[in-house]
Amino acid sequence: MDYIYTADDQKIIIEVEQKSTRHSVIEQYVRCRKLQGITQAELAKRAGVPRSNITRFESGNYNPSLELLVRIAAALGMSLKMQLTAKE
Repeated sequence: MDYIYTADDQKIIIEVEQKSTRHSVIEQYVRCRKLQGITQAELAKRAGVPRSNITRFESGNYNPSLELLVRIAAALGMSLKMQLTAKE
């Protein structure tokens, strides 16, 4: 298992951080898609990607590229904003 150390020497498991972040991002995308009443098939068509990519992404079994995240956001009429935040 890989670890990283914070400025105050706390050990963090990278895989746990990645999974948590990915889950949060997926929830936001799915919520937005459903609020707009868009199916996975329609979203895939708008984003110009195979429906299987959307299905795998939403299931959490896929590590999406930044390009895919930007394409999906644009297809939802949104933009992707990434930022670093201080740990609480």
